[in-house]
Amino acid sequence: LDTTIANIALKPIHDSLHFSSAGLAWVINAYMLTFGGFLLLAGRMGDLYDRRRLFLIGLIIFTLASLACGLAQSATVLIVARAIQGLGAALVTAVSWALIMDLFPDGPGRAKAMGIFAFVASGGGALGAVAGGYITAHFDWHWNFLINVPIGILVFFGTRALVPGAKGIATGKLDVAGAITVTSSLLLAVYAVVEAKDLGWTSATTLLRLLAAVVLMGLFVAIERKVAHPLVPLELFKKRNILASNAIGMLWAAAMFAWFFLSSLYMQNILHYDPQQTGLACVPADVIMAIFSDWLSATGVHRFAIRPPDAL
Repeated sequence: LDTTIANIALKPIHDSLHFSSAGLAWVINAYMLTFGGFLLLAGRMGDLYDRRRLFLIGLIIFTLASLACGLAQSATVLIVARAIQGLGAALVTAVSWALIMDLFPDGPGRAKAMGIFAFVASGGGALGAVAGGYITAHFDWHWNFLINVPIGILVFFGTRALVPGAKGIATGKLDVAGAITVTSSLLLAVYAVVEAKDLGWTSATTLLRLLAAVVLMGLFVAIERKVAHPLVPLELFKKRNILASNAIGMLWAAAMFAWFFLSSLYMQNILHYDPQQTGLACVPADVIMAIFSDWLSATGVHRFAIRPPDAL
């Protein structure tokens, strides 16, 4: 919901807060920078500590940051609040999948639960497109962020009532050196990519940032080889199913976020759609994703994805 509803409001945000064309991208990029940079660290924290508590902490951060976005009266405040929102989203996203693993046993029940989760997430995207268009057209773009506040409150109390606490499943301490190097590498890589459109892909600054990200990732791999309790066990990369599914997920996410950002601006600036028409035009893509995520979990997971251990 938050991803699509923010994209629908880009043009009104641009006009209201006097963003430059390059600066407007940071309404999305600030969120994605911290979300992508801290996702791995958040997942490892979910292995070590109480997942429900981390989920609630992430939810509080996300909800308060949404409130700050909704009250923002300057471009700087909005971008900073969006970055904090991404941090909360990283905690919520990483831990929510782990909570599903805790609540549902392995097998068809878990696959069905994950399918429902993906279906609701995609449905939230469709709802965000429609709601974002309606809110922007009839109220004010600030409400596109403020709508997260009552939802966050409902989820907070629903989680406290329905989801049991769960101690971490992993032993050992948090791999601090690994966490610092991989998070710094991801942050720097994402920052280099989003700034490359202005500086140029072959500029010295872009190349140095990408090189530094590669060096930090190399240090991370070296640390993971030696540390007793690694942040990421390197044996995972020997499993073809994990490599393939992550590669597909990365390409899907890159295409989806780029499409939402560009299509929203194209429809409003070039085709002269109003926000409500833009929101409705985005619905088919979300509906397709929702239907296929549910279908794949119900049929495709067992038919295509699960393999005997020797095939992993």
